[in-house]
Amino acid sequence: MQAATAHASHRAGAEKRSVAVVSVMAATLMTVLKLVTGILTGSLGMLSDAAHSGIDLAGAGLTFLSIRASDRPADENHPYGHGKIENVSAFVETFLMLASSLWITYEAIERIFFHPVEIRYSFWPLAVLTLSMAVDYWRSKHLMSVANRYGSQALEADALHFRSDIWSSVAVFVGLTAAWLGTHLGIPQLRFADAIAAICVSLMILYFGWKLARRTVAELVDTIPPEMRRRVLYELRHTHGVLAIDRARMRRSGNSYFADFTISLPRQMTFQHSEQLVKDATAAVQRVLPGADVVIHTVPRPSVAESIFDKVRAIAARNNVLLHDVSIQTIEGKLRVEQHIEVAENMALLEAHKFVRRIEDQIRRELPQVESVLTHIESEPATIEHTEIVASQRSIEEHLRHAASLLPDIMDIHEVVVGRIGDKIQVSCHCTLPDAMDMQRVHEVITELEDRFKMECPEVHRVLIHPEPASDNQHH
Repeated sequence: MQAATAHASHRAGAEKRSVAVVSVMAATLMTVLKLVTGILTGSLGMLSDAAHSGIDLAGAGLTFLSIRASDRPADENHPYGHGKIENVSAFVETFLMLASSLWITYEAIERIFFHPVEIRYSFWPLAVLTLSMAVDYWRSKHLMSVANRYGSQALEADALHFRSDIWSSVAVFVGLTAAWLGTHLGIPQLRFADAIAAICVSLMILYFGWKLARRTVAELVDTIPPEMRRRVLYELRHTHGVLAIDRARMRRSGNSYFADFTISLPRQMTFQHSEQLVKDATAAVQRVLPGADVVIHTVPRPSVAESIFDKVRAIAARNNVLLHDVSIQTIEGKLRVEQHIEVAENMALLEAHKFVRRIEDQIRRELPQVESVLTHIESEPATIEHTEIVASQRSIEEHLRHAASLLPDIMDIHEVVVGRIGDKIQVSCHCTLPDAMDMQRVHEVITELEDRFKMECPEVHRVLIHPEPASDNQHH
């Protein structure tokens, strides 16, 4: 899996670098052609377009360098990777665009109002502009395709530059044509068409620069689109088991997303179940942000549907103790809790009593409706016991089967094991009962079987009976 991811990342980096190199070459060619043509003809429109292409050249160079840097893996000083370098590169390009826009506007005003310049007309400026528009269209389409595929803002900025070049070339083309017509048709007002075209180019550069700056700043300050945030939170909230989203943080670095969430889970949920829920929540986030690096923190919370039994068990779990046989009775409008708690077998009685007393105090404090708590303290075994076969196993098993035959609900007794641990006899077996019997009745039947059996075999210390549904019984 990691090898496949690394291969995909390497392939993406190679494709982005390749398209960036071609952009540098295309921008170099068009800048040189426009600059030479502008100098030879004296057209401010051509010079402004050359300046625009020069910005594209500088931007393409920055894009190539930033992509090489941003593809480096995360390290100790950059735990989120180097993707932000692309955003910094795009931000620098906005200043280049602003500077060129101001220079072009200044030169246009100079030519219109103070120092008019005679343009030397020829076929070549129009040919260069036509070639430029064809190259810019091809490059912008290719760049935008790769930028969308890999989420590269630097390549997207480069594509926007080439796209703006198309419109600036159109403006210069129209300006030069209008100025030429003005000269040949004797319309003096059209002599300013070239300078006005240059101002149009300047405004286009300023417009695209403003759009790029807004998006770049948003990326640098970790802005997440509201719709994307809503979609992620919707998926998380509808993940089964999530009670609430306490904190949600997302950021983007290059083409990678990082997400950090704190979610509330039912506190009675087991660790294994909560682990599965975290996997489901991570998958929910990645449905909206494919490939995102997701970190999820979980916080146990009481749920609305939590019963008083759940609350008692939650208090026991918080104290890391085993709790079983919980029963709650109502006595004169007050609740009484009875419970069995297992403690380490080598713990002294005084220490065990203080420990259990703290749990009882917590129950009464968190559940004011509970008036009293009675705890039966049991030892939690910590050693593996050696079991010996009992000589009277056949006789004990016959007594067990006889006791079972007196209870009509019991369909079968099987896998009977009789053993001795120390000086105490222990019996275990499987008991087949009807599929539809509810657990309360199951408990009653098993308890009655245990009582009847111990009356027949009082020497047996412990009986463990495992109930099985009839449909799962393989011993009929």
